[in-house]
Amino acid sequence: MRAHETAIIDSGAEIDEDVDIGAYSIVGPSVRIAGGTRIGPHVVVSGKTTIGKNNRFFQFSSIGEVPQDKKYAGEETELIIGDDNTIREFCTFNIGTVQGGGVTRIGNDNWIMAYVHIAHDCIIGNHVIMANNSTLGGHCTVGDHAILSGFSLVHQFVEIGDHSFISFASHVNRSIPPYVTVAGEKAKARGVNTEGLKRRGFTPEQVQNVRRAYRTLYRSGLSLDEARQKLAEMAKHSTEIEPLVTFLDQVDRSIIR
Repeated sequence: MRAHETAIIDSGAEIDEDVDIGAYSIVGPSVRIAGGTRIGPHVVVSGKTTIGKNNRFFQFSSIGEVPQDKKYAGEETELIIGDDNTIREFCTFNIGTVQGGGVTRIGNDNWIMAYVHIAHDCIIGNHVIMANNSTLGGHCTVGDHAILSGFSLVHQFVEIGDHSFISFASHVNRSIPPYVTVAGEKAKARGVNTEGLKRRGFTPEQVQNVRRAYRTLYRSGLSLDEARQKLAEMAKHSTEIEPLVTFLDQVDRSIIR
């Protein structure tokens, strides 16, 4: 471990040898940090927090603090962060609550920009981008490759599907199916995140199939149950539709529609 002389590191913390800890940072007793991770200056890592390999935390972030939830009564809950994440300045990530399963979890290779708040019991997938000041209420789920633009606000318990896109300053209070782009102060569905799909290797045929699925869900005039049944039939021949069908079957909150 390479730690600046001004850093305060509790003797109970478990830190691999090739971890860097910057000036004036504080690491609590129940923290575990794996190799290759760099903790910048003035970062506080507290609570029962596990951090994987090769993460980078920039200055002034608060990682693993207690939830902003009045029901929290000091129970032992945790924050788990995977590998290869970039966390920029002034981010706040909270541990979970017993009511929400006890864990806030962040996956791998996520790009999290300045002033992002990830509340208690949120589950973040892999390859997610959260731009400056985007905010998640408690118990949110964010799928792989989702993008949250700057100042986007997501209500608690909302689920955000894989490859979806939230535009600048949108307020999201219902769940977003995979592949869907939403925009507007009160977020509404605007189409398919086609550019994102192309960048991730979807073929033109697959993108076209996703567009057909979007039209079935949003422009066909079918009820949600009717659209779900039709999408299930489409998924038998187009595997890229399967995540959409699964999401609609499992989502706990009403979708933006």
